Order: sequence, then structure tokens, then C-alpha cells
Amino acid sequence: MRVIAQTGREDIAMVYLAEKEPGRLIEFVESVQFPFAREKKWVLTISTLYGCPVRCRFCDAGGYYQGKLSTDEMIFQIDYLVKKRFSSGKIPVEKFKIQFARTGEPSFNQNVLDVLERLPELYDAPGLIPSLSTIAPQGTDGFFERLLEIKRKRYAQSFQFQFSLHTTDEKLRDWLIPARKWILEKMAEYGETFFQTGAKKITLNFALAEGMPVDPDILLRHFHPDRFLIKITPVNPTYQASQNKIFSHILPGKEKYEIIDALRQAGYEVILSIGELAENYIGSNCGQYVTTYKKAKASIEGGYTFDLQKL
Repeated sequence: MRVIAQTGREDIAMVYLAEKEPGRLIEFVESVQFPFAREKKWVLTISTLYGCPVRCRFCDAGGYYQGKLSTDEMIFQIDYLVKKRFSSGKIPVEKFKIQFARTGEPSFNQNVLDVLERLPELYDAPGLIPSLSTIAPQGTDGFFERLLEIKRKRYAQSFQFQFSLHTTDEKLRDWLIPARKWILEKMAEYGETFFQTGAKKITLNFALAEGMPVDPDILLRHFHPDRFLIKITPVNPTYQASQNKIFSHILPGKEKYEIIDALRQAGYEVILSIGELAENYIGSNCGQYVTTYKKAKASIEGGYTFDLQKL
């Protein structure tokens, strides 16, 4: 595995392209939260699969699938970024987050769990926070059972777990995420087991598109506000979103939304997460996939303007 190209801005986000063999490419990302220094918060987002079989309607990473990454291939992504910034392996970062969320549904790859087992021994990183985002596909119960064991043993107070929902309308959710997945009741049951008092709440993520309802009453029937929080994000500019006519309900510069008020009135902690607009152009935001842009050799309004620099 070798890094062959990069794009982005050092003060916001960098996307790296690595190649195992011709035609087998992965992407991984590092980002900081402006205006904070890297030592305050540093986020690494790594791939777990070569492509993704799910094909979410607004994600460019689902155009092909070539298999699972090995444990070493995932650690390579982390190690490349760590050694670039902190060659000794000592990471003096208050919040050092590693997200298994760049390309691929992580629960399709058992090697993700081996990486999580090994991480605490690989680096001197007191601020380490692993983060796993999932659609919770059917047939992955074994993965989540072992994840629960690892979390309790290794990361009792420092693991960030997220379900990607995007809407509470089941038919629309099936259209957005065209894969067999857990129903809300099963997600809630697992979240109740995963949650520990004093630790981070379970996140319910909604990349909120126009016409995709989020009903507080439906959420309250399954997810208790004491143990679950809501994160609202934009739908980022991707080729798939454009092709499927999916438009973001969350807009830059706007902070007042009726649905957020309703969710807070229902008792939920709600995080409105809008990153730097420059990340759209870099291609580092969730759902964006730089290699799709390079293959298409075309531009998309609102994103993908940074050129890949060959290394």
C-alpha cells in the first residue's frame, strides 16, 4: 500500500489517495476544526472497504465494490497520518478522533474490530476517541456483539457510536439506503445496551434532505433522550445527490429550523453540524468521494475543485 496523491488544505482538511495495486484505490482524510489548533482536535477518517455495496442515494462511494480492507491496510491509513504529524507516535491531542466512516459500511468488515482491539497499544494517545457510524445492516449481529465487548473492555467512556438514519419515514429511508437493515426498534435495543452512564450518548444522524421527514414522536417511541442525541448535517454536494435530485434542507448561514426546535422541545440534545464550506470543494465531507470526481472529469456545483497532487 502506498499513498499516490493528496488534495486539500492543511488548515482545514486533506484527502489522501492510496493504492494497493493498479485499480484498487482507497481514500482517507485528516481534518481540524477551525479555528482550533490540531492539538485541540484532530480527526482521522479512514476507509474500511474498497468501495461500498450499499449505494446510498447521496453518497459517491457506492459506485463499485472490490472487497474488504485488511487490518494492516486500515492501520496503514492511521499510521501514515500519525507519523506525518507526530513521528514519535506520541499524540498530544486533546480530542484525537478516528472515524471508521470514509468509504464502506464498517460492519461488513470484521477486521475493523481487530483494529479497534489494537489501537490503544499502537500510539501514546490519551485523547483517543474511536468513532463508528453505521446503517446497521441485517446479518451483522455478530459484528455488533463483539463491538460491544471491545467497547466495554477498551473504551468504556470514550467511544462515539452513531446510527445513520436520515429520515424516520421507513419507505423513504429504504429508498435513501437501499439495503436490508435493522428496524428502529432493534437499533434502540442495541443502543440501550451500548450506552453507559457517564459516557457519550448514542448519536442518531440525519443528513437532512428536503422532503425527508424527521418525526419527534416516532423517535420518542424508540430512543430515550437521556441516552440518544440527534445530529443534523447538510446533504453535501455529490454526484449521486445531484443525479437523484436530493437537495439539502440545511443551508450555509442558516441556523434556525423548525425541526430542530421540535426535537429540542421533545427533550433531545440536538447538534447542528455544518463544517467548513471549503470541505465541499476539497471533497473531504461525508458522502464525497474524490475519485468519483476524477473519473467523471466534470465539475459539480458546490464541490470538487481541488486538484489531486501526485506524490
